[in-house]
Amino acid sequence: MSAHSATTATSSGADTAAVELAIGGMTCASCAARIEKKLNRMDGVEATVNYATEKAKVTYLGADVSVEDLIATVEATGYTARPPAPPASTASPGSNGTDTAGAAGAGDGSEDDGLTSLRQRLITAVLLAVPVIAMAMVPALQFDYWQWLSLTLTAPVVVYAAWPFHRAAWTNAKHGAATMDTLISVGTSAAFLWSLWALFFGTAGMVGMTHPFELTIARSDGAGNIYLEAAAGVTAFILAGRYFEARSKRKAGAALKALMELGAKEVTVLRDGVETTIPTAALQVGDRFLVRPGEKIATDGTVVEGSSAVDASMLTGESVPVEVTTGDTVTGATLNAGGRLVVEATRIGSDTQLARMAKLVEDAQNGKASAQRLADRISAVFVPIVIALALGTLGFWLGNGAGLTAAFTAAVAVLIIACPCALGLATPTALMVGTGRGAQLGILIKGPEVLETTRRADTIVLDKTGTVTTGRMTLQTTHTTDETDETEVLRLAGALENASEHPIAQAVASAATDATGPLPTP
Repeated sequence: MSAHSATTATSSGADTAAVELAIGGMTCASCAARIEKKLNRMDGVEATVNYATEKAKVTYLGADVSVEDLIATVEATGYTARPPAPPASTASPGSNGTDTAGAAGAGDGSEDDGLTSLRQRLITAVLLAVPVIAMAMVPALQFDYWQWLSLTLTAPVVVYAAWPFHRAAWTNAKHGAATMDTLISVGTSAAFLWSLWALFFGTAGMVGMTHPFELTIARSDGAGNIYLEAAAGVTAFILAGRYFEARSKRKAGAALKALMELGAKEVTVLRDGVETTIPTAALQVGDRFLVRPGEKIATDGTVVEGSSAVDASMLTGESVPVEVTTGDTVTGATLNAGGRLVVEATRIGSDTQLARMAKLVEDAQNGKASAQRLADRISAVFVPIVIALALGTLGFWLGNGAGLTAAFTAAVAVLIIACPCALGLATPTALMVGTGRGAQLGILIKGPEVLETTRRADTIVLDKTGTVTTGRMTLQTTHTTDETDETEVLRLAGALENASEHPIAQAVASAATDATGPLPTP
């Protein structure tokens, strides 16, 4: 995993600062737990590391600890962290200069490369593991020397497809740690190496060797058994989980990036009476810019000239444009649906409402619900417990005189069946995808605990038109005096409103067209 950009901020406390670091190299929830534990051991540091978003939110005493100290601690743990990017104070909604947009969009190329590599390893593992599993479980497919074909097919799976697990396990071992990758690597390697021993030095490589599918467990010395299907199958299944998890994370990040890209890319500023088109990122507080009908408002500001109707549905959900005039405030990324406006910029970059909304979604993805915190605590101790159980199993069987072969077989079985990836990955991934999907649908979720507690809600109140309706108005009734023809009034009203983009005007024009046919030109 590659590291992305990071952001910093100073809190209200004079000596307290906060930093958001992007962490690279994490492969499971145990990795996040290790980094979090190491950071929290530093004096004056409080850290939360989220595996799903690959970010660490750290609050620290600026007088005693520096960002470089935090990065050094992460690197000493065996992972990478990127220092904060320079603040993009001149950025505005819709530009890549905002802190949030930069964080969401940085590293996309390396992420795609990582996903491509993961997909290639998954395809290799599945194509080779399926026949190995089939031969091991269906006696009818076990021809003479089938076990050697299984070895040939399994070797690339264990060596190539499972290489990220072995690399992570070795890195963790160098730092005296064990993660879920350690279990996967040790379990698959032990199964593969045991099968090699059984094939070359045991009786498993003999002609006519069979691997019956039985529902009962029989005592065996293990010299005639191979576990190639376990090594190949576990690798394929874990890779599948990692691949779908990576895809979900990328989609959730894309939703956040799409939210930031709702803003205008260019803006027409008025300087000394001259109209000049510049990138939105170059806009400064106090600049006056022109917004023509149909254009998006570049950033938050105050109307200094003109009157219009502004469509803010993408931010507020309000389906009817809001009338604005001189002195009214407008929000960046909203649509000018009426007349010409001149707006003075009051907030830019990460201070705009759109950027704050995107930051809200990002914070929700970075946060941890109580269920995730519980899963992280369990994952942190699960790996050493499983390794201890495997060693205990080995010692128990040896102590009962079962022999080294049978004892080692039992210990390997404990390692193979104990992969807890679903425990550590499901909760953070579900929370991240939930907040990302909500952003796609226009629902901003303030924190992960909201998703967790919503299941207990039994009453939901919706206060805006367009939330559960189409948001398109229709004309229901026309009231006229006794001397006035209703059809003629509707025809004339429709002709007047036909050129307007206002939802109410469109409703009148549509009803008039349906009732009277083509409308006259005013």
